[in-house]
Amino acid sequence: MEHQIYLFGLNHKTAGVEIREAFALGDRPKLGELLVHGEARLREVLVLSTCNRVEVLVADVPGRDVRPAVLAAWAETCDQDPAALAPHLYEHRGLDAVDHLFCVASGLDSLVLGEPQILGQLKAAYRHAVACGTAGVITNRLCHKAFSVAKKVRTATGIGASAVSVSYAAVELAKRIFGEMAGKKAMLVGAGEMAELAALHLLNAGVAEILVANRTYARAEELASRFKGRPVAFEEFVSRLHEVDIVISSTGAPHVVIKARDVRGVLKARKHKPMFFIDIAVPRDIDPDVNSLDNVYLYDIDDLQEVVEENLAQRREEAARARDIIGLQVERFGEWLKSLDVKPTIVDLLSTGEDIARRELRKTLRRLGPDVPDETRQALETLSLSISHKLLHEPIAFLKRRAREEKGDRFIDLTRRMYNLDRERVPQHAHADRKPAEDDSESPDFDTPDASE
Repeated sequence: MEHQIYLFGLNHKTAGVEIREAFALGDRPKLGELLVHGEARLREVLVLSTCNRVEVLVADVPGRDVRPAVLAAWAETCDQDPAALAPHLYEHRGLDAVDHLFCVASGLDSLVLGEPQILGQLKAAYRHAVACGTAGVITNRLCHKAFSVAKKVRTATGIGASAVSVSYAAVELAKRIFGEMAGKKAMLVGAGEMAELAALHLLNAGVAEILVANRTYARAEELASRFKGRPVAFEEFVSRLHEVDIVISSTGAPHVVIKARDVRGVLKARKHKPMFFIDIAVPRDIDPDVNSLDNVYLYDIDDLQEVVEENLAQRREEAARARDIIGLQVERFGEWLKSLDVKPTIVDLLSTGEDIARRELRKTLRRLGPDVPDETRQALETLSLSISHKLLHEPIAFLKRRAREEKGDRFIDLTRRMYNLDRERVPQHAHADRKPAEDDSESPDFDTPDASE
């Protein structure tokens, strides 16, 4: 095989955050350029670097041990010791590497199963490799195939259809209640991390405005500025509830901060338009009796976690379907990769046939004399090359079919030997039915091209 694919990686499964931080690339000098244009002189390299993984894809000659070069360059780029990286590194070769990359692109190897962000990061890594001249035939084909596979997985399965984080699940539930999120207003009561994330998802979903209430007013101002919203004094937030449709509460208070009687007054002021409450606090911020009010929808952390678990189970089922799609596409990529192995032999076969045809044509033209018209010369050349191509058509078609098989390399080797494409010196008695005499073996005669040529 003229080509081999290697993939070396470090992710959340194989290394803790300290190791991932130490060997993250960030804005450091680019590893791909160092491996291709530096001392290692590898053929093709693509580097994918995210907060939870760094992966180095290499396309190079088979049999070459590229791992030491990758380890050394990676460690050098990060000013670290290769020995600290080696125990945490995973490695895939050949079609296993292809399978892994397709799974990564499709979100099957992510911290959150099915998350779509990794595909955009892979596309950015590929664009960088192209711009820096570290991508080649294998990388180009492999990346474009990975993009295609990821799209197929997204459209043919429900791997990304359901929410699998508490904050995202809250927003998805809000969408079910309100349908269209445009024009809706939300309020953060408290400044917990999950509440912030939910607010970001709400903004992405199209809410018009976010109000922020916090015991520390400066913190409320800071968050409101980040979300392009309005700060609210904590003592006043209950009186402002009628302004919003969605409330996300995470104060950390030891007691309820939103009572059922307060919400009754809010609903009256809102003319009983629906309200959605998300209580992410432990202990709870919102009186559970709020859920008994008409046109009020209350979900606490347990409710949201239950939704997440159900959705994760659905994603795992869809992941099994995705694996079937990926398996088929890996097999097809393998067929294409094998076809690359046969191309040099096909080129050599055609070249040898054309050389023979032209050599024999020159002999024929010499015999015909100098007065052969140019039109006749061109017709004879076309005829001789056409005969050569037609004679080789079936052997070439046979090779292409066999190259896709598991042991296709032996047919390539047999063809090269049969047509002597490597120009080996073959003794005259090599194909004789008898064993050569001893005196023959001491001074063998070799087939040589026609002396007249």
